[in-house]
Amino acid sequence: MGFAGGIWSETGSRRPGCSGESPGVPVKDRPDRWAGPSFEDRMATVEFRVGARAHIVVDSDVCRSCTTKACVTACPANLFAPTSDGGILFNYEQCFECGTCYLVCNSEGAIEWSYPDGGEGVVFRHG
Repeated sequence: MGFAGGIWSETGSRRPGCSGESPGVPVKDRPDRWAGPSFEDRMATVEFRVGARAHIVVDSDVCRSCTTKACVTACPANLFAPTSDGGILFNYEQCFECGTCYLVCNSEGAIEWSYPDGGEGVVFRHG
């Protein structure tokens, strides 16, 4: 079930005309899509302030028993990498702080996620 006021309908499908990109204008001949800033343009408005404390800690020993390694494919920043021994390497410095890894992880205790300390992490700049 999606968010009632967002781009997702009550049934979990995208609402017509909503691509999740905003603001934008309809793409010609595709009223269900919106033209918006490119990923590169969006990332140019983000600053990563790396904290001394990692806000995500991955227990590679727990990850070794995972059969899906969903975090590797789900992370939008591509920060998870499987190792040859079945574990996971993770680099928190460029993390978007979206929590996707924590949500898709099917191994209890494999990922500990907390907010970065104040003033650190992702900072969005405007203009």
